[in-house]
Amino acid sequence: MPPIDFDTLIDRRDTASLKWERYRDTEILPMWVADTDFMAPPSVTQALQKRIDHGVFGYTNTPAELNQIVVERMQSLYQWEIRTDWLVWLPGLVCGLNLACRAVGEAGDDIIAPQPIYPPFVSAPHLSKRRVIQVPMKQVQTRFILDLEALENSITPDTHLILFCNPHNPGGTVYRQEELQQLADIAKKHQLIICSDEIHCDLILQPGLAHIPLATLNPDIAARTITLMAPSKTYNIAGLGCSFAIIPDEQLRKQFINIRKGIVPDVNLLGYTAAIGAYQAGDAWNQKQLNYLRENRDFLTKEINQIPGLKLNPIEATYLAWIDISAAKLENPAHFFEQAGVGMSPGRDFGDSNYMRLNFGCPRPMLEEAVKRIKNALLNHLPCA
Repeated sequence: MPPIDFDTLIDRRDTASLKWERYRDTEILPMWVADTDFMAPPSVTQALQKRIDHGVFGYTNTPAELNQIVVERMQSLYQWEIRTDWLVWLPGLVCGLNLACRAVGEAGDDIIAPQPIYPPFVSAPHLSKRRVIQVPMKQVQTRFILDLEALENSITPDTHLILFCNPHNPGGTVYRQEELQQLADIAKKHQLIICSDEIHCDLILQPGLAHIPLATLNPDIAARTITLMAPSKTYNIAGLGCSFAIIPDEQLRKQFINIRKGIVPDVNLLGYTAAIGAYQAGDAWNQKQLNYLRENRDFLTKEINQIPGLKLNPIEATYLAWIDISAAKLENPAHFFEQAGVGMSPGRDFGDSNYMRLNFGCPRPMLEEAVKRIKNALLNHLPCA
């Protein structure tokens, strides 16, 4: 295996990169959308090169090899015994959220989602002709977790689905077993389905913590859960469009599959190929990535908390920092930081304008430059001087 280098910034300009095209022909550092600036693992590029050398790219079934890899992976990582027929492959996780909203209940129903949350959690119910009820996260010490009392109080007779995110985006909370069990108990009590977005499950940064798939708690919650996962965030292959749902309940799975017919395309063959390369031989690479991300996180947390007007709580998972900017008193935070040369995701897009989300999945020199720009801008901002 060639040396793994996370420090070198790969030039992504002129590659039609969503992340970098936003600030084309500017000096603004793009640190917004959730893909990293690291090269994918060698196992991925090698698998892709081998498949490309074959030269024929026709219609493709899901490789049996990939199904088996996922079954073995769930067993190895979580002691979760799943079957290949529980797997539904998708060309992206967001379409999984939308399919879940359409597969459960009827038009006009209520769907519960956390706030703040990744924006498709709010748009998916609306696109599905459902109403969304947003339940606030609450801060317990330095962790933001779903307010389960508020959640239960928000359930209506028309509520049949909860959208859940673990690890949480934004903020990076990793839910503990007792917290998951409380959510599962509520779902059972009120006969609710949960769609659990677990796309960041392989990006646990805090030592001593581990991801627990909601569906592994007991057979009842497994039958009530649509679990969404993907290799995309971990191995930086989001552009290849390969995700999957794990749906143990046969009837729920049929509803999910029927809704997608004629609308959602199959995964393309290079997406499947990349997923095989990532899951088959990418874990050693990811361990090195996690160590690098931990160092980035620790650097960023220390530096941000020394800048007047900013606060950053500990990040348990993901490479996405949820920075409290409320004390900086900025009229237009996104514009302010862009003027400083750093492009972040505005918190208002997630449901809380007191925050900005910064992607620290990048080479350290880029992160250091971003912090320098943020610090200089805020030190020159009179309310924080």
